[in-house]
Amino acid sequence: MTSPSNRSMGHPPDQSQVQQEFWQLCQVIAHLRSPEGCPWDRQQTLETIKPFTLEETYELLEAIDSGDDAAIVEELGDVLLQVVLDAQIGADEDRFNIIDVVRVLREKMVRRHPHVFGEESVDTADQVKQTWDKIKQAEGKPKRESKLDGLPQDLPALAAAARLQDKAARVGYDFPHRDMLFSKLQEELDELRDELYEAEPSETMEISIDAEHTHDVPIEDEARRQRAEEELGDVLFVLANIARRWKLNPEEALRKTNAKFKRRFRAIETGLARNGMSIDKATLVEMEAQYQAEKQREKQEKGA
Repeated sequence: MTSPSNRSMGHPPDQSQVQQEFWQLCQVIAHLRSPEGCPWDRQQTLETIKPFTLEETYELLEAIDSGDDAAIVEELGDVLLQVVLDAQIGADEDRFNIIDVVRVLREKMVRRHPHVFGEESVDTADQVKQTWDKIKQAEGKPKRESKLDGLPQDLPALAAAARLQDKAARVGYDFPHRDMLFSKLQEELDELRDELYEAEPSETMEISIDAEHTHDVPIEDEARRQRAEEELGDVLFVLANIARRWKLNPEEALRKTNAKFKRRFRAIETGLARNGMSIDKATLVEMEAQYQAEKQREKQEKGA
């Protein structure tokens, strides 16, 4: 897909079409909430609808990863449904309505972009962030006791780690050079290894799929288990910081790797079945052969 030219960017949709389509959507949602509507929609509250809002957001992310425009349009619609439905619930409870939502959002976007809609001038994305933060503080929001305040409680832990470190970095609490993070990562890995093995010798083992299988033994001592968990958290925290310094999204990176693993594991199952084999009875060597074949196929497909 080619990138749009600057000339084709920044144009709003046709006003009459937006008015018609959005009004009809609002009518549909209002009818679903009416006495003649849907029993399920009528019984929803802002609290009960929360899990669906989160689910639809992740389904949108999957659609974006797929590159399928039809799927993206559908999932964007499902996210918009959550917004309109939430607003209708608010209206039905005499709290707020969709007009309030749209107006507050529009006013906020104009107010927080004085370099676009006002006289202020900025040169970098970092300056935009600084301006945004200053305006938020001046808007009379509840005063935050810490620079780290303001993150959603339900934000995934890996994403929260990157955001926390970004907030700290804005006041200068950061490694002077990002390459130092790899030394920090090795330090945390060593501490994790020491805690996992305690007094046992720990040696680096070469990867081999035909080695003898050994059973994992859990950490029985609760205090030691908590220390190991803490060290594991430190490793993940440094990885999130590395992602931040290179402008990568750790949550997105892990989500994509999860999807890649699922895709390749399913290829193992399919490949074995094609050869009349069950994955339950296949050896690790046989499974790995299918995994590597799928990995090679993906590389060739990307290079095509």
